[in-house]
Amino acid sequence: MALEENWSARKARFMNRVQARLSALSRPAKAFESQPEPRTIGMMARGRQLKAGNFQFAGELVEAPDTSIWDIESPSPSFTADLHGFAWLDDLAAFGDTAACKLAQDWTFEWIERFGSGKGDGWSPDMTGRRLIRWINHAVLLLNGRTPKESRAYFRVLGRQTRFLARRWPASAHGLPRFEALTGLIYAGLALEGMARHVDKAIEALGKECSDRIDAEGGIRTRNPEELLEVLTLLTWATSALSEAGRKAPSDILDAIERIAPTLRALRHTDGGLARFHGGGRGQEGWLEMALASAGVRSGTPERLAMGFARIASGRTSLIMDAAPPPSGAASYEAHASTLAFELTSGRRPVIVNCGSGASFGEDWRRAGRATPSHSTLGLEGYSSSRFSAKGHVQGLARESLEDVPRDVRVERGTGEEGPFVIAGHDGYVVTHGLTHVRRLEMSLDGRGISGEDTLAAIKDLHRRQLDEALSMAKLKGVVFTIRFHMHPDVKASLDLGGSAVSMTLRSGEVWVFRHDSAARMTLEPSVYLEKGRLKPRATKQVVLSGAAMDYATRVRWSLTKAQETPNFVRDLEPAEELAAFN
Repeated sequence: MALEENWSARKARFMNRVQARLSALSRPAKAFESQPEPRTIGMMARGRQLKAGNFQFAGELVEAPDTSIWDIESPSPSFTADLHGFAWLDDLAAFGDTAACKLAQDWTFEWIERFGSGKGDGWSPDMTGRRLIRWINHAVLLLNGRTPKESRAYFRVLGRQTRFLARRWPASAHGLPRFEALTGLIYAGLALEGMARHVDKAIEALGKECSDRIDAEGGIRTRNPEELLEVLTLLTWATSALSEAGRKAPSDILDAIERIAPTLRALRHTDGGLARFHGGGRGQEGWLEMALASAGVRSGTPERLAMGFARIASGRTSLIMDAAPPPSGAASYEAHASTLAFELTSGRRPVIVNCGSGASFGEDWRRAGRATPSHSTLGLEGYSSSRFSAKGHVQGLARESLEDVPRDVRVERGTGEEGPFVIAGHDGYVVTHGLTHVRRLEMSLDGRGISGEDTLAAIKDLHRRQLDEALSMAKLKGVVFTIRFHMHPDVKASLDLGGSAVSMTLRSGEVWVFRHDSAARMTLEPSVYLEKGRLKPRATKQVVLSGAAMDYATRVRWSLTKAQETPNFVRDLEPAEELAAFN
């Protein structure tokens, strides 16, 4: 299977090169028929770094002042993909001074000269779709002050890329890569003279992808919240471009947007960031708000699970738990063993987090980030709730899928006298130890407290015999378990009350106190926060409850509550933000 997938990737790259070269024979576009309003959002800080010659992509930094972006040596395929995807145009446009605009122009026209005839690594359907959207969005910036000859070259290569996409989008991988390719084709087909013939087929294909890949609850197979945001963003761009051209998007696309928007709202913490699960991050600043506003869907968060995640919230506090089996099949190559892990946010401040995806820091960090100990949940010593399989290949890259995953994950949500609660359990440790993990989380009505209970239980007679065998192999020392609570790096943690509690001080000034029932040993240990866009993992801490299951039922209770002197509402502004508020 691995060899077959690897061969498929090599064949796809070869065909991309062939069609890229053939696209040079196509009739060029000459002008814009219409041009969508720019919708991509960049970051000024990244634009400033690019101006200074600091090229940071895919977790790698190349420092090369006064050097063209196409002259630097790429350290990884992911770095190369980010270069050729041209999302950095958004950042230079966001910075927006004369020098940044000149760099945007110079690097774009250098790409045209070097790669516009079909050469290089930038000719894949998803990269081309991403690049077309940026070139069209920033056309005014790119063409301002350029010569007629350069303008003709720009439109000529836009036409080539459109022709390439029209032929090669079926070769893109299902999911996000295909959404990128088809949205780029719709954008270009609507915007460029002579390219309208490609639009109808692209719209039909995009509608089919929505029907096939977005389920009835508005989720996607990878269960990656950040990827779902990117899909919604692309769909809103496509529908807006169609609307501006006097056309209406088909019902398949509009219905998909209607399903996705409430799901994303349920996956958003009180600080506006997304829950970080299955390889996803918090989402680029401003994109979630823009996508939800563009979607125009007014319904709130759903009562049901959102893409397999359970959310409870009160006051200024939100808690999101992974309450479903991990993705299966091809989607599991990026999935995490995070069943029953949760994240907790208070106001604008994350408190309890998962470590996140380490993909941008190398393969070792990527694999470590997928394991259960990198998540705020219970794990057995030496085991994750899902185990990794032998390696396969996805788009030419070696990847491991998940196997022996929890098959039976049950969840109940409701609101009791004390506040909202969620109870969930999974059988991920039954096959190895005969144990089921059950977790109950309850939030107070004012959001000031969380009470938790983690139970390991051998439920059926067969499970008890399995546990007896595991205990015998452990020489009656018990099945060692740990319950981990990873803290955000901005949380300052210290042991308190003679080591029986942990005080967590947030940058807002709030203080949360963690306590437990002494059924396990508590320690405060180092941890890491794997954050996209940084050059290395951030150091942080974790609370670890350690114990050993010796019986058919082992229960650990814990709580996380705001200190009594912490007010319900705090003025939570950084010093720079406070100054800006008065200007």
